[in-house]
Amino acid sequence: MAVKESPKPYLFTDGNTNTMDDYAKSIKRLKKPVGKIDVVLDTDTFNEVDDQFALAYLIQSDEKLQLKGIYAAPFFNHHSESPRDGMERSYDEIFNVLKMIGKEQYNNCVYKGSEDFLRDEQTPWDSDAARDLIRLAMEHDEENPLYVIGIAACTNIASALLLEPSIKDRIFVVWLGGLGFDWHDNRSFNAGQDVTAARVLLGSGVPVVLLPGRGVVDHFTTTGPELNYWLRGKNAFCDYIIDKTEREAAICNGEKMWSRPISDVTAVAWLLDDNFMLDRLEHSPVMEYDHLYSEDKRRLFIKYVYSINRDRLMNDLFTKLANL
Repeated sequence: MAVKESPKPYLFTDGNTNTMDDYAKSIKRLKKPVGKIDVVLDTDTFNEVDDQFALAYLIQSDEKLQLKGIYAAPFFNHHSESPRDGMERSYDEIFNVLKMIGKEQYNNCVYKGSEDFLRDEQTPWDSDAARDLIRLAMEHDEENPLYVIGIAACTNIASALLLEPSIKDRIFVVWLGGLGFDWHDNRSFNAGQDVTAARVLLGSGVPVVLLPGRGVVDHFTTTGPELNYWLRGKNAFCDYIIDKTEREAAICNGEKMWSRPISDVTAVAWLLDDNFMLDRLEHSPVMEYDHLYSEDKRRLFIKYVYSINRDRLMNDLFTKLANL
């Protein structure tokens, strides 16, 4: 890959030529699905703990969600030495979780993703994950899209869109990333890792449900006593994820009284039940390189989640994990 240069312009042109029919169509495409749907999960599974919760929850929700692919995404923090290392560790952790929950039949649909974040807004990272996403998307259409649950930097998703732009009419993306619209400090992890990919996704015209990390879904938290009361001793995965959550809280918090966000669960939950959260229509924001948003009312609509029913969703999550 080339050395990073100044950002190139969008490949996509959402906001430049949209008609009234385009706006109406974007609203129609954002309806919550009815019946069973095909989904893929894009995940930085080794990043901390909430991806493991989300993967197990997704698999336990097979009455509604038919899992077709699991993609390892890049990340870089205290659990990795580089974005590529983060992706490789996530790839291994996916198999670890599948073994613990007795769902190794999904091993053949796990793929490695991008080795680094996007260099610019026109150059994709070609990977097995991006290619599988394209393959599956081409088996779907606008009326019956492939649902992409993104709980990581959206590098793999943006790369697939750049490699094959026509899939924007065949997929529906539920992505957890970015700040809340009313949050003006710091940065979110998923969007902050690859702002370029976020700009590609949000500018592509793909139907997107945006679950902001900072200020919204980071309020979906649990605690040690709660985890131990409801999940300790239920199965190997529950004991594993409780211990891992406690260790992560000690690393990132260090307080005697701690709580830990397990935010990624909410991206799966949006597809399951209208009673888990509240959302509204918004014009797709422009993700800026300072991690904040610009507003462009010419852009197509997305769904923006602004509230989570924490107790109702936590009950569903714990019930499903205890029954693994």
